Amino acid sequence: MTDPSAEDPISIQIEEPMPGTSLLRVAGEVDMLTSPMLRDGVADALALEPRLLVIELDGIEFLGTSGLAALFEARDEASRRGCELRLVCSSRRVLRPLEIAGLIDLFKIAESVPGALAGAGSDSG
Repeated sequence: MTDPSAEDPISIQIEEPMPGTSLLRVAGEVDMLTSPMLRDGVADALALEPRLLVIELDGIEFLGTSGLAALFEARDEASRRGCELRLVCSSRRVLRPLEIAGLIDLFKIAESVPGALAGAGSDSG
């Protein structure tokens, strides 16, 4: 039997780095085929009812338009639930598509997970 994770173009992990905070680590390719998995990961993370959801995207190798849509939907759903959403990314592979789509100003973006978590509970923007 082959290891299905070796073939998966996307990897999603949910952690709870501190009470009231969910950390979603996303790596690989986020495109039409894998964006539903990102949506499911966001839904699972929000089901934990965090006050802060951090989505770490530095492991992303490709971010397509459906991935951008999934991030935008995550922002809206988090907002509906009274949860703050922060993205962690320093990679041009993620930042450039956000810029081109005109979405970059809609997100709070940190360069590291500790940076995103450091502002937890403060009004940083």
